[in-house]
Amino acid sequence: MTYFDGSLFHCTECFHEWTQEDMEAATELEKVLDSNGNELFDGDDVTVIKDLKVKGSSMVVKRGTRARAIRLSSEDPTHVQAKVDGQTIFLKTEFLKK
Repeated sequence: MTYFDGSLFHCTECFHEWTQEDMEAATELEKVLDSNGNELFDGDDVTVIKDLKVKGSSMVVKRGTRARAIRLSSEDPTHVQAKVDGQTIFLKTEFLKK
């Protein structure tokens, strides 16, 4: 239930007001970058660049391990979900390269 008055959009239910620029900024997604600055996309395969201990597990992800078919996190652009050695875990993008 919104209307446009020429300069602002108005919501009649919650009385929120916003501009066209606010809408464009909200729809623009933040790019997800690996350690080298390359943009990551859903389904990419990446390589781990540092030995990582997995919290809550005795598993260690060794340097050079391939993480397959990553999924980008909608909540935090610095985390991706990936399958490593048959287990699905979250990894920080600062420890990955494309």
